Amino acid sequence: MQYTTVDEYITQFPGDIQKILTKIRRTIHKAAPEAAEKISYRMPAYHQGTHPLVYFAAMKNHIGFYPGAEGVAAFAPELAGYKTSKGAIQFPLSKSIPYELIARITAFRVEQMR
Repeated sequence: MQYTTVDEYITQFPGDIQKILTKIRRTIHKAAPEAAEKISYRMPAYHQGTHPLVYFAAMKNHIGFYPGAEGVAAFAPELAGYKTSKGAIQFPLSKSIPYELIARITAFRVEQMR
């Protein structure tokens, strides 16, 4: 399915996932109120000026959160219980989503862009 807005992206998922995605979206907006929202790489993306801050996406068994390599590295001790790669974090749907951690990582990325 092709979508052009974050609203369209979110509404393609079942209600329980929509709630999680909506809360992540609000969390990012609160931590980065000046960030522009768009779809990039077929997922919600947030940019500060021309620089990407964070992306997120719903997968079958997890929420992917993409704060870039710096965002993952800076919070490595707190991310020890999650599957990570150079620029990505997987938050399993079987556990509580760490919204406060998402907020702090997003705020860190905003500060990096200044």
